[in-house]
Amino acid sequence: MSSLVHKELDGGIATITLDSPPNRNALSVRLLGDLEARLNWALAEPEVRLIVLTGTGPVFCSGADLKEQRIEPATGAGDAPVTASFPEILGLIWESPKPVICRLNGTARAGGLGLVAACDFAIAPDTASFAFTEVRLGVVPAMISVPVLRRLEPRAAAEYFLTGEVFDAARAAEIGLLTRAVPGDRLDAEVARYAEMLLKGGPEALAITKRMVRDIPQVSFEEGLRQMTALSAQRFTSEEGQEGIAAFVDKRPPKWVP
Repeated sequence: MSSLVHKELDGGIATITLDSPPNRNALSVRLLGDLEARLNWALAEPEVRLIVLTGTGPVFCSGADLKEQRIEPATGAGDAPVTASFPEILGLIWESPKPVICRLNGTARAGGLGLVAACDFAIAPDTASFAFTEVRLGVVPAMISVPVLRRLEPRAAAEYFLTGEVFDAARAAEIGLLTRAVPGDRLDAEVARYAEMLLKGGPEALAITKRMVRDIPQVSFEEGLRQMTALSAQRFTSEEGQEGIAAFVDKRPPKWVP
């Protein structure tokens, strides 16, 4: 049985591709299992500096595979297996020390937007559309709310969570769901531009900065200054920091640049 998620490594960039177009890359148990394996590979592989998550076909991800989430009327059997499998995936992406770019090949709905929000960057064609459709099915955007509510403006989250209304890529960028919405013929160039910039950063510095951006707004101003003063001194004296300074003085790329 072929994998529903493919992997590729080139120039320090691991591209992970959802490949189940017949069901619009829906989050089936099988796809989630393959995706978890590919993410764990990328996180463990020393040559991987950053991860690009994308898909095949016109839809990036349509959300949970509803056929697998149904309870059989005759037997009452069923335990929402997708729900049990999805949190691990969101956690792997969110906590990844390596930056993750979501390259949306097209539309995303419901659970697919959890993947989008968990990534550090999300770049989509300006023709893509989005919707949190859960309430229209009598369910709620529960798990995905954890990353999504950390990205969206509160008013926008209430609007789209409660109405299920479809919105376009420009609006998605405006409310914080996307980093950029670009013409389709510029999608790959824009992803490559971000990847090139990220590859110039020190691997340790990127991982620490990713956590810093998330954590420091949650602490008091005084505590933030205390923690960041110690961190600043630690990074300037670290091996990676000293290499970066030496490279700047010598007018050469640091050793970590591919």
